[in-house]
Amino acid sequence: MNYLLKNGNVFLNGTISRKDLLIVNGNIVSIGSSLAPSGNTDIIDLNNCFIFPGFIDVHVHLREPGFSYKETIKSGSLAAAHGGYTDICPMPNLSPVPDSVENLKIQLDLIERDAVINVYPYGSITVNEQGCQLADLDSLNPYVIAFSDDGRGVQSDEIMLSAMKKAKSLGKIIAAHCEVNELLRGGYIHDGDYAKAHGHKGICSESEWGQIKRDIKLVRQSGCKYHVCHVSTKESVELIRQAKKDGLDITCETGPHYLVLSDKDLQEDGRFKMNPPLRSEEDKLALIEGIKDGTIDMIATDHAPHSAEEKSRGLEKSAMGVVGLETSFPVLYTNLVKNNVITLEKLVSLMSIAPGKRFNIESGIDIGKPANIAVWNLDTKYTVDPDKFFSMGRATPFRDMEVCGQCIITMVKGEIKWKQI
Repeated sequence: MNYLLKNGNVFLNGTISRKDLLIVNGNIVSIGSSLAPSGNTDIIDLNNCFIFPGFIDVHVHLREPGFSYKETIKSGSLAAAHGGYTDICPMPNLSPVPDSVENLKIQLDLIERDAVINVYPYGSITVNEQGCQLADLDSLNPYVIAFSDDGRGVQSDEIMLSAMKKAKSLGKIIAAHCEVNELLRGGYIHDGDYAKAHGHKGICSESEWGQIKRDIKLVRQSGCKYHVCHVSTKESVELIRQAKKDGLDITCETGPHYLVLSDKDLQEDGRFKMNPPLRSEEDKLALIEGIKDGTIDMIATDHAPHSAEEKSRGLEKSAMGVVGLETSFPVLYTNLVKNNVITLEKLVSLMSIAPGKRFNIESGIDIGKPANIAVWNLDTKYTVDPDKFFSMGRATPFRDMEVCGQCIITMVKGEIKWKQI
């Protein structure tokens, strides 16, 4: 089916302007004013809705293979389409771990069968994500978007340096979950005011920034492309800022919850428990400054679904992880753009253009490109209701938050994958 999208506010080359979009055989063939359809074309009048390039999330958990009671590739990719995403990258903490082509093929076959949108998996850095022996990076290389042991920090300096050198030779990114195990000390929320007031065991900030500091030293030695996952502390932001000034090939991401919430928003509920944890208000403000000055390159959800039972055990005993694919843009648009913290154009870049550029995933709206786009009605107000999610996960710290912005159409290569009826 060919489509003519009329009267949209289109994100083009970093700016938004009123245009029509003509899509033929999955590609954008014309962008302009008062375009006329040709042949068998479905005309959709958008009535001043916004056309954004499809969002790209380089950090999600689809839980399959191995944990399909939490999420499946089908449910997770449909949730992504519902949230305006056209491309997502699932992390390798699966069963089996994709540390070999044989193990990865199980995941690739499921993606081929069930994925609603584009899905690009990670390969693991080490065998079974145990941090002791490098995975078969050479064989995995043609099939994976990057290498990560997400969920665990690689504790050995020697192993991490070897991984970086190998990734450098392959031209691939090392995407690091930075965490020093010996500094965790049984903690499960941020070691801040809330933990002290309520008798909870805290996770110190150094458990994150300490390993980032080590990895930056190893990047200097290896020259690899390095990406820091889910940055949450002010010290992390400053270390990365300085590393960029020093010319290192380093990027990083943070998540919506770290930009909107802090430990003062915690409740005795598993939907506020994730790793890294919600940090202090000072950390949150440092992250916001980081996205404003370009230190933080992109926003990723770390969408991490669990069963209702796993998230029902309070802050101490619930599994770590919250879902985010279906709330990320509305929450950030409402809290950051509408409050004049950042511009709408900046938010779209953080969620689409920047991750696409870094991870070599085609993004942006232009003539000749695939129509990987999402249409948003930014005037729609509603309350976040997890029971309406397509994700099997329901744990979100944004439950009952009033937000603006509803995705009404998501297209991948010109095919409608989600449409609000």
